Amino acid sequence: MQRKIAHIDMDAFYVSVEIRDNPALANKPVAVGGKSDRRGVLSTCNYIARQYGVSSAMPVALARKKCPDLVVVPGRMQVYKETSEIIRSIFERYTDKIEPLSLDEAYLDLSHSTLHQGSATLVAQEIRQEIVKATGLTASAGISPLKFVAKIASDLNKPNGQCTIAPDDIWDFLENLSLRKIPGVGKVTSEKLSKLGFNTCGDIRRSEEAYLISQFGKYGRVLWARSHGIDEREVQISRVRKSVGVERTFEYDINDFNELSQILEQKLLPELYRRSEKYLASSGMNKLGVKVKFNDFVQTTKDQKSHEISLPLLNKLLKEALHRGQGKPVRLLGIHIGLQAPEEQTAQLGLAFD
Repeated sequence: MQRKIAHIDMDAFYVSVEIRDNPALANKPVAVGGKSDRRGVLSTCNYIARQYGVSSAMPVALARKKCPDLVVVPGRMQVYKETSEIIRSIFERYTDKIEPLSLDEAYLDLSHSTLHQGSATLVAQEIRQEIVKATGLTASAGISPLKFVAKIASDLNKPNGQCTIAPDDIWDFLENLSLRKIPGVGKVTSEKLSKLGFNTCGDIRRSEEAYLISQFGKYGRVLWARSHGIDEREVQISRVRKSVGVERTFEYDINDFNELSQILEQKLLPELYRRSEKYLASSGMNKLGVKVKFNDFVQTTKDQKSHEISLPLLNKLLKEALHRGQGKPVRLLGIHIGLQAPEEQTAQLGLAFD
């Protein structure tokens, strides 16, 4: 049976919820972001704001320079979660094979749907209509036999649109597709690819897989496969969480270990305990780590194997991470734990009964 995968992606989700709940914001450039103009970062923005060059993950101060009339509102995560649950309930009317990627996007396997004579295009269209009825929000969709193509396609006719890339059209669609569109190709990888003369999937096809592997390691094999229209990944009904963390960006740079340690203990640690509780109830932990971002935006992470959350160990890792910065002030501090994979838990259980 030919696979039919839909990638459903809400349009500027957080900010669309805010505009829905406050119609006075309609037709204005709006963003959801941090409280502070000095250190706040935008979560998302609407399409009017994007016309000014504003984008998600942009510092609030820079966004206001690009768009002086920008309205920045604080996020309401509980409302977003409740809205996401409504959207998820709509997905469940059409398939039980759902792979959530975040609150506002998911893969749906529609291969076995008999609605609309098995047309995944029409099913996706109906799902989008039902989302509007239930939430007042619009979504876009991409449909294809391949997960990564469906994800790319969902972005082509945004907002409130969809695109189907049929099996017979995949090869031609990929020929001139920019490699920047492939999920996983970030800025650094994109720049390296361009320097090597690779800008499109067609360029990759005219190369050798072995050469790509020599330049990009295992990801070279992924690039070669994607460019040739190969993606065997199924829609995963459950995703295994690998880590839990918490971090904080400071209003002002901090250059004192004792102050950072105090923030770690009093602010970050209680939140890490809270967030990790439900995961540790069913899974062990295998490492503890500290993340530091310096004032020049260079980031470092220091991890160590551990089966418990330990403040002394966190302080030790913090000192080691700060040493790497050679005295540079810190703008962000984070701590995290790694969760055991199911096979690790099984192995440990075996050792316990040896």
